[in-house]
Amino acid sequence: MKPVRFRSLQLRLAVPLAALYVAATAIAVGVLIYQAYDTASSLNDRELVLRAEDLARSVTRDEAGVLHLQLSAKHAAVYAVSTDDIFAVRDAAGWLVAASPTAFGDRVSKWPLAKDDPSYFRLSNLGSTDYYGLSIELASSAGPVSISVARATDANAIVRSLLREFVFDAAWVSPLLMAATLAIGILVLRRGFRPVLEISRLAAAIGPQAISVRLPRENLPSELEPLVDAVNRAFDRLEEGFAVQRQFTANAAHELRTPLAIVTGTLDTMEGNGEVSRLKDDVARMNRLVQQLLRVARLDAVALELGTVDLNDVASSVVAMMAPWAIAQERSLAFVGAERLVQVSASGPDVADAIRNLVENGVLHSPPKGEVTVTVDPHGSVSVADHGTGVPLSDRERIFDRFWRGKGPKTQGAGLGLAIVREIMKAHGGNVAVADNSGGGAVFTLAFPMTKEPRSAGA
Repeated sequence: MKPVRFRSLQLRLAVPLAALYVAATAIAVGVLIYQAYDTASSLNDRELVLRAEDLARSVTRDEAGVLHLQLSAKHAAVYAVSTDDIFAVRDAAGWLVAASPTAFGDRVSKWPLAKDDPSYFRLSNLGSTDYYGLSIELASSAGPVSISVARATDANAIVRSLLREFVFDAAWVSPLLMAATLAIGILVLRRGFRPVLEISRLAAAIGPQAISVRLPRENLPSELEPLVDAVNRAFDRLEEGFAVQRQFTANAAHELRTPLAIVTGTLDTMEGNGEVSRLKDDVARMNRLVQQLLRVARLDAVALELGTVDLNDVASSVVAMMAPWAIAQERSLAFVGAERLVQVSASGPDVADAIRNLVENGVLHSPPKGEVTVTVDPHGSVSVADHGTGVPLSDRERIFDRFWRGKGPKTQGAGLGLAIVREIMKAHGGNVAVADNSGGGAVFTLAFPMTKEPRSAGA
């Protein structure tokens, strides 16, 4: 079975961290509980030793040399009323000096004498009570004595109750502390990855129109700085390549304009057969291609200067300008304007260029005697409808690619017109879309973001 691999770096860090927290918490709680019980046991043993030392100090020898246990009134009262604490004192020869109760003294009399180091024992058959105690040899004013002291196991009920309470509290507090620690750790991880997410957002915004943007190095983990530097150097190389490509396109188009203008002028002065006419058509196509290449280079290199324009005015001007050309192509143009001003933030010449390309495209794809209609919508869009063959669904995205012309009948275009339209709309924050015309053909729509509430034309 293959191990589970997390794609998220945060998860890769958080899961081992969580496992470490769980293991550390479990170990810490276990150590604390062990220390608590060990401390309680040590305190109990220490108390037994202190009791034995008190008994040793109470041993005296009379004039006859006999050992006696002279308890203080306080200690005598405690041993008299309590069956939880028992003791037995023997002299160096093993004779019993004193015991409480007597049964315990009888039991201890049979044991070996105690040593300097305490020896621990348990009694489970002394009456109905179980005892835990120790035997130790201590010095007294009457010489060394062997003392055995014990306490009923039930006498430490309070201590055991406190220990159980401690274990219970640890059982529910530890998960809460662990969860809080994990939450804090995850928040710290997310905060630490915030600069990474920010540079990811910046990197996603870099494109042909924003190739000069670079990823910042501020507030980044030192481990990521080499990666960011490498990416920025790659962007530098890409920007240089884009600049070389744009400059080549612009230079090539500029260099071609002059000889093409000379050829066009020469052909206009020539009288000849159909071959000259075909040459004129070829040169016209070359001139159009050069103009489009210059337009593409300008869109790639220069930011648009936006202002407030009325789509009615721009669209009607384009229709009026291109109507004679459309008539020469045996097509007609129609204009349907909005009843109010349709103001958008745009570059008037670029909007006109986009509409002109769509009109030209519609005329070239319409049948003879066909009509191309330009309509302005009051919600900030311009549509150009033709009655040609339409655009298949499979081609509706690719037709906006540069130099793509499809598999249908070839026209005079070079496949740049619609690409220019899309670039213009991107620069304006709008979009261009194509759909079927209800009367057959296609409808291209330019949608612009509105900047003002539309006002009536007479306002």
